[in-house]
Amino acid sequence: MDTAIKVAFATTDMKTVNQHFGSSRSFAVYAVNPERYELLEAAQFGELDQDGNEQKLSVKMQMLEGCAAVYCQAVGASAIKQLVAQGIQPVKVHEGSRIADLIADLQNELKTGPSSWLVKALNKAKSPDASRFDEMEEEGWSE
Repeated sequence: MDTAIKVAFATTDMKTVNQHFGSSRSFAVYAVNPERYELLEAAQFGELDQDGNEQKLSVKMQMLEGCAAVYCQAVGASAIKQLVAQGIQPVKVHEGSRIADLIADLQNELKTGPSSWLVKALNKAKSPDASRFDEMEEEGWSE
């Protein structure tokens, strides 16, 4: 799935989004493209409180590296700041939102015209076109 983006879901049952980002005990990470999706990883963190302790976020941030988005019930301001700085879009959804439905919505958005955060994620996922320098030279660019 070369054109896939990675997205994570804060879940304990692998079926629904049912966790707050900071206190989430686990994430399901999927590769998603317009036609297919596949589970890449299920990460476990153990029991965590919603206590404002910033230290617990670092492990989650490392685990989410390369993800375009993380879907959760809620997310604090500090976590949002860290996620956005890492290029990850936090997406707040209603408790019990089904992961399969969220993936279907994402696939539909990929097919019909992505939102601004998704455009950024797609562009980030693309490898640079090696011929871009040749095109620049033809246009008269020089060092």
